[in-house]
Amino acid sequence: MGQNIELSAGDGHRLAAYMSSPAATPRGGIVVIQEIFGVTRHIRAVADQYAAAGFTAVAPALFDRVERNVDVPYTDMAKGYGYMQQLKNEQVMLDVQAAINRLTVAGKVGVVGYCWGGTMAYLAAARLKVAAAVAYYGGGIDKYTAEKPRCPIMFHFGERDAHIPLSAVEKIKAEVPDAIFHLYPADHGFNCTDRASFEPASAKLALERSLEFFHRHVG
Repeated sequence: MGQNIELSAGDGHRLAAYMSSPAATPRGGIVVIQEIFGVTRHIRAVADQYAAAGFTAVAPALFDRVERNVDVPYTDMAKGYGYMQQLKNEQVMLDVQAAINRLTVAGKVGVVGYCWGGTMAYLAAARLKVAAAVAYYGGGIDKYTAEKPRCPIMFHFGERDAHIPLSAVEKIKAEVPDAIFHLYPADHGFNCTDRASFEPASAKLALERSLEFFHRHVG
């Protein structure tokens, strides 16, 4: 189902990506935006989930601008932050746009992101041309709410998330009132099967909601 491909960004940077394709004609495209740990086994599995639901999914290797083939253990958060801090948001948007460009042959394109990728999904909704966006537990989104999404957007947050206080969620709600918000009895990273905070019931419900949302807005 999945294969490794190469993308070309607008500034000439070439980056790797994982692409997963559906068995039948795609109903649209989904860019899967990684956490601070790289295009991990989990992120590839997420792309496969979207392909199984009928979308062509591409997960760009956003850390390729720093180092190729990054796959940080989920226990080494400091190392993941180190890679993230070497990137500018403008560079990330160029690489997300490269994935969008690759997917336009599939139809409309949406973005979904996790952790840091959730924040980048929010910025993609505000800065790029996408049909819909879903942000899972994006820390720091509250710092960017002056930039408004230009497409429908859905947020998934954990009520027990030590990284994202509920006050930040309330600020986003107040400043992005047209968005869809879901709170789960879970911690940060609840969607990731390879993290101790994985919460299967919340992950299942969030995926069902995300797929229904993308089916409505992407295809």
